[in-house]
Amino acid sequence: MTIFQGPLRHTIPNAIGRPIAGAGLLLLAACAAEGPEQEGPVFYPAAPEIPRVQYLTTINTEEDVGGETSEFRAFLLGTDEPTAGLVRPFDVAHEKGKIYVIDRRFQAVVVIDLAESRFNTIKETAGGPLRKPMSIFVADDGYKYVADRDRGQVIVLDQQNEFHNAYGAKGQFQPLDVVVHGDRIYVCDVKENEIEVLDKNTGELITKIGEPGPDDGQFHWPTHLAIDSEGNLYVTDFLNFRVQKFDPNGNFVRAIGQLGNFPGSMPRPKGIVVDDDGHLYAVDSAFELIQIFDTGSAEVLLGFGKFGPKPGGSWLPAGIDIDYDNLGYFSEHLDPDFRAKYLIYVANQAGPAKLNVYAFGEWTGPAPKGAQPARKEDSPEE
Repeated sequence: MTIFQGPLRHTIPNAIGRPIAGAGLLLLAACAAEGPEQEGPVFYPAAPEIPRVQYLTTINTEEDVGGETSEFRAFLLGTDEPTAGLVRPFDVAHEKGKIYVIDRRFQAVVVIDLAESRFNTIKETAGGPLRKPMSIFVADDGYKYVADRDRGQVIVLDQQNEFHNAYGAKGQFQPLDVVVHGDRIYVCDVKENEIEVLDKNTGELITKIGEPGPDDGQFHWPTHLAIDSEGNLYVTDFLNFRVQKFDPNGNFVRAIGQLGNFPGSMPRPKGIVVDDDGHLYAVDSAFELIQIFDTGSAEVLLGFGKFGPKPGGSWLPAGIDIDYDNLGYFSEHLDPDFRAKYLIYVANQAGPAKLNVYAFGEWTGPAPKGAQPARKEDSPEE
């Protein structure tokens, strides 16, 4: 199998006030040969391009956040085995001081408490046990929404992670993902190839988005959701090899991605998230990397991550989250010449790196050796 590399020279504006220079997007096939191990910090894009993403660290066990594993180890294995930790992460979310990971091996929500340097779990609730949790979303008010496929429900936990409510009548849907915006809950129903929109207060069905099919506004196995600050909804349309964008009224806006082996294609799209500047981050488990898209033009701007066991490597990545709240907990890993804006978590279902932590930001040091001078059209507007 081959390695595909496509040159990209796009730019996108950002809150720092300088353009993000696109670079070569490296898409690695699963059997691609690994090169010599990189020394020092891992950046994307690689030199001589200007770095925009730095790989910081990987979280597998409590030791990786400064704690000990005894309590979590006992829960997982009932022994004192020293290797217990995350096994099959599928989705990830956060709030200040905590990271929430759906672990499909244990059918539980693993709570990584950064402030206390420990792992906790949510497996049983007053509303019954979790059976097959697929995703978790943390709303602005601190309530957590867990899509449980086998229960056919969305389970709601309060700010203390106690059971609050459950939405979904018997046979109503098979939820794979859930997001919340305002007074609406969006549920990704793989059974009917549609998105159900519920009233957050009553759980009543408001409307539905989509239907089975390959055309615009139709789905073939919708799996993941994201929502931006304006209420636009993004849906991973897995077997149509794309992400679809809908406006706050549920109207189709555009498709992003297609089947292929080139930058911007999505042979196996998974988790998605939108940053505060409106750029879409999309995981692809075939390329085993993350691509950043301009949601206005649907153009791919940058890719990061790579297959393999080396630092920053991905193994069947699935879930992704952007975190503006917890940079301080990872500041020790930042290169002194890299000014981070936010964290990016990527959950890997296999391999030695279960939860990779990256930072997106701006390079403030000298230009890397061999870097090309900025072109006039790449300069920020006056």
